[in-house]
Amino acid sequence: MTNTPLARQVFQAFARVHILHHAAEGPIFGLEMIKELQRHGYAIGPGTLYPILHSLRKARWLRSAELVVNGKRRKYYVATAGGRRALAEVRKKIRELGREVLGEQTAK
Repeated sequence: MTNTPLARQVFQAFARVHILHHAAEGPIFGLEMIKELQRHGYAIGPGTLYPILHSLRKARWLRSAELVVNGKRRKYYVATAGGRRALAEVRKKIRELGREVLGEQTAK
């Protein structure tokens, strides 16, 4: 991954959208999302992920609940109705920007 300031900002925004996308599909937890994001080429660790999760929760786009799984306490996150609405809005903008930046024609 490139280290230019713009690229870092864009990739962090992409990571936020990616997290919200998965949380809209069902409950997620930190280590699972680190692995998912790494699978897509994001170099992200707990020191980056958890502040993102907390900021999404503070914005009321995620809610969390602690569960005990195999004797370990784990915090799960799921998208709220507001988070799903925010994701729908972002998806429209991503689609529009992607078409323009990538030079794809829109159907008329």
